[in-house]
Amino acid sequence: MRITKGWPFSFCASLFCFSPFLSPFSSRILRIRSQGFCSLISNKFLCRRKVNFAPDSRNNLLATIRMMGTAQSEKSVCPEDDKHPRVWSSPGEGRSIDIGKQIFCNRSLNMRNIVAVGFDMDYTLAQYKPETFETLAYEGTIKKLVNDLGYPTELLKWTFDWTYMVRGLVLDKKRGNILKMDRHKYVKVAYHGFREMKKEEKVATYGSTLIRDAFDEPEYALIDTLFSLAEAYLFAQLVDFKDRNPGKISADYSRMYKDVRAAVDLCHRDGTLKKMVAKDPGRYINEDTLIVPMLKMLRDSGRSTFLVTNSLWDYTNIVMNFLCGSSSENVPAGLNSDWLKYFDVVITGSAKPRFFHDENRTNLFEVDPESGMLLNTDNGTPMPQVDSSLRLPVKTLDKNRLVFQGGNVGHLHKLLSIESSSQVLYVGDHIYGDILRSKKVLGWRTMLVVPELENEVKLLSTLKGTRKELQLQRNNRDHVEDKIDYLKWNLRFDGGNVAKEDVLAELEQLQSQQEQYRSSHQKSQREHHHKFHKVWGQLMKTGYQNSRFAHQVERFACLYTSQVTNLSLYSPDKYYRPSEDFMPHEFDILSL
Repeated sequence: MRITKGWPFSFCASLFCFSPFLSPFSSRILRIRSQGFCSLISNKFLCRRKVNFAPDSRNNLLATIRMMGTAQSEKSVCPEDDKHPRVWSSPGEGRSIDIGKQIFCNRSLNMRNIVAVGFDMDYTLAQYKPETFETLAYEGTIKKLVNDLGYPTELLKWTFDWTYMVRGLVLDKKRGNILKMDRHKYVKVAYHGFREMKKEEKVATYGSTLIRDAFDEPEYALIDTLFSLAEAYLFAQLVDFKDRNPGKISADYSRMYKDVRAAVDLCHRDGTLKKMVAKDPGRYINEDTLIVPMLKMLRDSGRSTFLVTNSLWDYTNIVMNFLCGSSSENVPAGLNSDWLKYFDVVITGSAKPRFFHDENRTNLFEVDPESGMLLNTDNGTPMPQVDSSLRLPVKTLDKNRLVFQGGNVGHLHKLLSIESSSQVLYVGDHIYGDILRSKKVLGWRTMLVVPELENEVKLLSTLKGTRKELQLQRNNRDHVEDKIDYLKWNLRFDGGNVAKEDVLAELEQLQSQQEQYRSSHQKSQREHHHKFHKVWGQLMKTGYQNSRFAHQVERFACLYTSQVTNLSLYSPDKYYRPSEDFMPHEFDILSL
């Protein structure tokens, strides 16, 4: 049988064999239909022009077909899978969800009570590639610093390590330090520029004050979005450069940070970043074939969907065409408004987080999708014109699905006929701009997108043994410390009734063990954290405590997950329930 490599085919092979488990001359029928099987089998039988069905090779053929079929299903490379991505509503039951794709629940959320699901665009629906987009932002910011703000030209030779910074860090603008804190706001990891601060230096700076520092604006900057990573890295570079080259930068650390922020804002205002993305979206944005199936499933379940983004219409249209269009190639040349059918309302230029305040009096304008023209509205209703000829006709595909700019959350509630804010689920990536405000001010239900989570939970699952070993080392250290304290107490208060020389000898031995346990545990814990990140360790942990970022996620996000399209893997009517909380006194007794 000759197989043409690269073409889909199907065949049926009937194999007759003697078997102790089958009747004589029983037949095994193999039916195979595959798009990618042909290339696999062609490679396997590269030097053969026909398949030999002789008795001696019968078992080899069965094993080969079985092996290749397994490999094909494991790799999931069939083009049909790309055209028809599997979502919860796809045929087939009982599919397990990979731990990196799961949705985690902080507060009970019954999706049956949700009537509208909303999305942010940037870093939520549109996941930017850090190696290209963050580098683009970094390079644009450096050019603005040199050309517009008078910084040394040496900066133009600098390069960007997009893996260095993580979310959840805090920048000390005044001192030029970068901090990672636990949920109690104790500084656990600190760098001055790229130099790690010693424990004594950390304590002297942040742990020896009479009044606890709040670590908030304006003295500190919070790195809670992926877009902030490039500016944090550049700030660290400037701190190092200033320390090594006195006089080359006259500004202090705080002023340098302000200049970095100003340069970033200049990149946004003159369109430097968005023009580059618009030219080649595929270079800067990850494709996700589950976005459209997810939106369709939510809408088929009877829910409204909406988009609220700070980006203006022209850029939003390009990005959403790329994400939801039939073809991702040459997007700017083939722009259309077809993607609007997946949303009931689209609000661009929303100016979040101010958008979430109902008292915000920003006007709501209707956007003509074809021309981009803004039209006055009365709370979303088109306003009559003195001269009707002055009003351009709005040519949206469906008048029930409208595009707006500005406004506030009150306008959105009216457009969607929302009766209670708890009926809305909003999905975003910004802990403050998307999640905190919508949760705290409005009472919306919230889901936070944390792309870093996918690798973190997978790595956690492989390091269960290491975590147990760390806990054992910690228990051994605590046990030795208790014995040392007991012996010291005896020497101090019961010295006449004990053999002092024996106690001192035992004490010296225990202190040696204590130091061994301490250094061993410290080294093991450091190695454990560095497996997650070479500098900052685990995103959601700082030592044994939840990190500041994890604390914010727990407080303000009802749900959190690695990708927005993980919603498509669950029933749109699912009842999300949190895992049981444990107090320290319950953990060893009740934890499973």
